[in-house]
Amino acid sequence: MSAAWIRPRRPAVLGAGAVAAALLLSACGSGGTSGGGGGTNFVLGKDGISTAEKGQRAQVPDLSGETVAGKQLDVASFKGKVVVLNVWGSWCAPCRAEAPNFEKVSKDLRGKGVQFVGINVADPQARSALAFEEQYGVTYPSLYDPSSKLILRFRKGTLNPQAIPSTLVIDREGKIAARSLAALSEEKLRKMIAPILAEK
Repeated sequence: MSAAWIRPRRPAVLGAGAVAAALLLSACGSGGTSGGGGGTNFVLGKDGISTAEKGQRAQVPDLSGETVAGKQLDVASFKGKVVVLNVWGSWCAPCRAEAPNFEKVSKDLRGKGVQFVGINVADPQARSALAFEEQYGVTYPSLYDPSSKLILRFRKGTLNPQAIPSTLVIDREGKIAARSLAALSEEKLRKMIAPILAEK
């Protein structure tokens, strides 16, 4: 492989590595409180959930690729549904704590136009992610993103994922309506989804 081929690719690799490192530094914590004010279009609630009003929401970037199970998935194919997007790692204790809550709510809301999707990050081998899904009975798909390249696609200053775990609720138009940067109880997860599901 020539040096000319490697050189243009290096910044992207370094960028993905930097994002992975930043996520790992903030991983498995209690979640941040960044957001709101200062040129952003979202508000951080007392419950730690940030929300954006209709008309102020950012479009979700292209989130497509291979799942941990080796299938192809494009989040855009769920347009018209409310999508709950959970960023997780198999090594993350809060991710393990919230996994049963996500599976339960996913099953309860599946028939009401809600689709859950995971993004598995910083797991060097897909088999670790598959073992996690099997252990916690997770039935919804997760994109496999070991280098965090999908996370890089979110624009700064929006309700982008900034920790592991992070959860986003995407409205029926494919725009980011809410974000949590901490593990969620079943009650908090339902509370986060309900207003977006109620929108017409």
